[in-house]
Amino acid sequence: MTASVFAQRAGSGADQIASVEQAIEGFPTEGDIDGMPVNLHGQTTYINQRYNAFNSPYQGMNSLSGDKSMSYTWSGTLFFGARVAQNTDLYFNPEVVSGVAFSGLTGLGGPTNGEATRAQGAQAHFYSARAFVRQTINQEGSKVELDNDANQISQIVSSNRFVITAGQFSTLDIFDDSKYAKDPRVQFMNWGNMTYLAYDYAADARGYGWGLAGEWYRDNWIFRASRMTTPTTPNQLAIDWHIFSEYGDQIEVERDHYIGDLPGKVSILAYRNRMILARFTDATNYMIANNAQGTQAIFNVRNSEQIKTGIGINAEQALTKDLGIYMRAFTSDGHTETMAFAEADQSLSIGAGINGEGWGRPRDSVGVSAMLNGISSDRRAYLQAGGISNFVGDTPYPYTPGQYLTYKPEQITELYYNALVIKNVLLGANYQHIDNPAYNAARGPVNVLSFRIHAEF
Repeated sequence: MTASVFAQRAGSGADQIASVEQAIEGFPTEGDIDGMPVNLHGQTTYINQRYNAFNSPYQGMNSLSGDKSMSYTWSGTLFFGARVAQNTDLYFNPEVVSGVAFSGLTGLGGPTNGEATRAQGAQAHFYSARAFVRQTINQEGSKVELDNDANQISQIVSSNRFVITAGQFSTLDIFDDSKYAKDPRVQFMNWGNMTYLAYDYAADARGYGWGLAGEWYRDNWIFRASRMTTPTTPNQLAIDWHIFSEYGDQIEVERDHYIGDLPGKVSILAYRNRMILARFTDATNYMIANNAQGTQAIFNVRNSEQIKTGIGINAEQALTKDLGIYMRAFTSDGHTETMAFAEADQSLSIGAGINGEGWGRPRDSVGVSAMLNGISSDRRAYLQAGGISNFVGDTPYPYTPGQYLTYKPEQITELYYNALVIKNVLLGANYQHIDNPAYNAARGPVNVLSFRIHAEF
């Protein structure tokens, strides 16, 4: 006898969090080679985004352009898996991406396309997204069936088990799972709905890294911990392999539950990063002393090891079999610059997801969310004094008095509709309304319209 799995996957590294995949006759995705279980899956996603000119009395080096703009990304991924021993799996994900981000990915606390982290221009780039081994150590408990999926060969496991993942993967493959807001390829597109926007998780510029993660499943409790590599320089591709001195650590505790027969969960996540980072107070002092308004003064004071920490809570609950809600809240200390993710130190997101069963389209889905993003007093003081950060900074150079950050929290509303047009292919429409882009009340609002084509097998 098998039980339903509480957590969707065990360290799978799978992108298809809200999979639309259905079996294709004559095209099996799981089999065996000389008795060794193997599987193969794939995905491709095209996202096109546009906005019209918006109110922009001035702009700086890292502002979102105030002119009418278009952005796009295209990605393709293969998911290879092999079970080399009874509870030992190997996975490899080659990936190709091309695309052009709005304003070179600058000008927003919450960028509008989660795929844009991997795009580096119109020319397609091929690379390894993941190459990892996963070891499952079963203990006594009820049986849980894990289905064949991307980076998951079908398997019967125990509800009480350890799972160890080692190699190249994304921190978000293991941490902060969500049924309703996780994957920009098939759900919400904004970075603030991929994970907590203020979670500066360890990764290279594409969102991947190398490391070791452990998960302990105890019925409806899950405990997770990992250590991951950092980039050699904030927000760059090159990896720093000194994982004992430069690293990103995180821990998470999750409790799954049912209210009636409707599933839900609550999780708490904390992280601690250590690497060479600039402190905003040092950058502000440098900028004022050297009359360097309108420049990236953080580069001039990036010279010592710093610790960056944060903590957050994620909760979600199904209200009916077709409707569910979620909430994420996070705060980081905000003393230092961004290491690898977004320009945010506090973030709050709430939303809902619903499938189309009620109007006869059970494979369609709708999502609505609202986000509130903020920055620390140290980051705000730096920007308000005329500084430019990694991804935001509206102060023009040379500096003109009055043309700097007029602070207000960034507010983003996002809506999407996905329609399954044919088996395994969906067409989606998305709308994002952004007030106070990059925390500046003097600019915006911005209205971004998007469409998406996604296919998987």
